[in-house]
Amino acid sequence: MNRRTFRDLHGILLLDKPLGLSSNQALQTARRLVGAAKGGHTGSLDPLATGLLPLCFGEATKLAGWLLGSRKAYEAEVRLGVTTTTADLEGEVVETRPVPALDDAVIEAALAPLRGHIVQIPPAYSAIKQDGVPLYVRARRGEDVDVPAREVDVYRLEVIGREGDTVRLMVECGSGTYVRSLAVDLGANLGCGAHLTGLRRLWVEPFMAPAMVTLDELRIAAETGPDPLEACILPVDAGLSHIPRVELDPEQTRVLGFGQPVPLGQGVSPGRCGVWGADGRLMALGEAGEDGILRIVRGLNMPPV
Repeated sequence: MNRRTFRDLHGILLLDKPLGLSSNQALQTARRLVGAAKGGHTGSLDPLATGLLPLCFGEATKLAGWLLGSRKAYEAEVRLGVTTTTADLEGEVVETRPVPALDDAVIEAALAPLRGHIVQIPPAYSAIKQDGVPLYVRARRGEDVDVPAREVDVYRLEVIGREGDTVRLMVECGSGTYVRSLAVDLGANLGCGAHLTGLRRLWVEPFMAPAMVTLDELRIAAETGPDPLEACILPVDAGLSHIPRVELDPEQTRVLGFGQPVPLGQGVSPGRCGVWGADGRLMALGEAGEDGILRIVRGLNMPPV
């Protein structure tokens, strides 16, 4: 396969992002390998982080925002007793403090306030933008950065291992949660400070047991031929597997094709749904209303089946 040849490829790649690459660097490398004309990722992982980074190609990019808001799980490594400028090991050490004698009960008491629907202050070194400028750019300039607090959801936060002053945590959280901030807040609650030293994303809903592909595996597939490469790509509808499927009849298909709302009648639960036309083609991410009317949230221009 000529890697310089780009094509209209539609699908989702569950990339195992390697250590040291930004999410965009990983995306662009994968996009060149698969030869996709258009691509995007579903939420950044820091260069320090590894693990699942769903990449969307072609029409699947229209679902990236939908997947971005999904529930996620991580395994995090936290070093107690040391705080850094970036809240992870890439930053400069700000302070070192002795770690007190800690037992399970003390650590659990420190974790408890960090679960549930909480208010969190993201790190100053983050990609959040103010006036169009990422906060990390301002922080690197030495500017004072006022980071606004945000409400986030932490569904699970548990210790899964401990060695010396290093604690390993299992984290399940909603969109917008910074695990680095959880590490900082844990250190503050324990009175010794802390920073994140490792992070691996395990899954992103609906990809709860993902068969991830590494960049090396993708390179081998690209060198082998089109069939192994295609086998690495999931269909676009894999991103909608956790929501109801609505199949339209020919008249409903025609109406929705013009972007018009479609009456669904009885038996369809309100909420987000995937919408398929009478010809078997995925047409849209839709929203079924309480009134039984289906409306398009994001239309898809998929090729004929």
